[in-house]
Amino acid sequence: MKPPILYIVIPCYNEEKVLPITSSMFLNKLTDLIAQNKIHQDSRILFVNDGSKDDTWNIITDLSRQDCHFQGIAQSRNRGHQNAVLAGLMEAMDRCDITISIDCDGQDDLNAMDQMVDAYLDGCEIVYGVRASRDTDTFFKRFTAEGYYKFLNRMGAEVVYNHADYRLMSARALHEFAKFKEVNLFLRGMVPLVGFKSTSVYYDRHERLAGESHYPLKKMLMLAFDGITSLSVKPIRMITATGLIISVLSFIGIIWALITAMTGQAVAGWASTACIVCFIGGMQALFLGIIGEYIGKIYLETKARPRYIISERTKEMLETDRHEGGNNDE
Repeated sequence: MKPPILYIVIPCYNEEKVLPITSSMFLNKLTDLIAQNKIHQDSRILFVNDGSKDDTWNIITDLSRQDCHFQGIAQSRNRGHQNAVLAGLMEAMDRCDITISIDCDGQDDLNAMDQMVDAYLDGCEIVYGVRASRDTDTFFKRFTAEGYYKFLNRMGAEVVYNHADYRLMSARALHEFAKFKEVNLFLRGMVPLVGFKSTSVYYDRHERLAGESHYPLKKMLMLAFDGITSLSVKPIRMITATGLIISVLSFIGIIWALITAMTGQAVAGWASTACIVCFIGGMQALFLGIIGEYIGKIYLETKARPRYIISERTKEMLETDRHEGGNNDE
């Protein structure tokens, strides 16, 4: 049986400090898999430059000139991590049999790729890389991350616990995934919706080798909120249920107020009235905000804007495109 062609898809944003270090690690892993005859010699490493402001793209082009195993594409502007991963997957989809998406920082254990490829050879179309533990995280990050995964599942979103975007996907799974046209992307929640046979491999996550994380708390919270509102309508149903409960309590309060007024037991009290008004007003503002978030997502989806635009490709990618006549810009 012919070994599968693998494309390792790596999103990059301002990674000039870490890329010279991790690029050799990725190449060593790729050549090792080729030497074991687990993957085809035409396998490649595909970097996706996500509108970096530093020297990242120049480093990628230099790497591609030095070794044919390196390829690169550049987005026309910064579109975010999820869009960069999607761009790489769609670009690689018709060039390979399997892809493995992984971050550029070197924190994910590359040896897990061996298990991923083995699982694919055993018949799995999707293999999730799952963190075995969060010992390297701070208590706050560990507590919030684990709580977030549990909350997502309770909201009805199907996500793999402690899985980010380190995963193997077959070309077959990618072609089905390409039919998902959402503009608001949350890949770790969308991929399980594809179905097919899947499994998980477990690994320990390391410290970042160089540079700084490009996912501060603000971006993590935005991604978390996107995940909830993109994959679940339970918040809307909770608003409906809460509104119904408040309506019932308000109706009971009106009856009580009428009875006390009719029996002459009414006692003037501005504090209790103000508290009730503030509570109801706050709940209404919160509910309108959540509903507005869903309406905003509908607005963006109806525009159907491209999810990524490729502005540049390394030489080998251009030659392949000319030969195949392919263009996957969305």
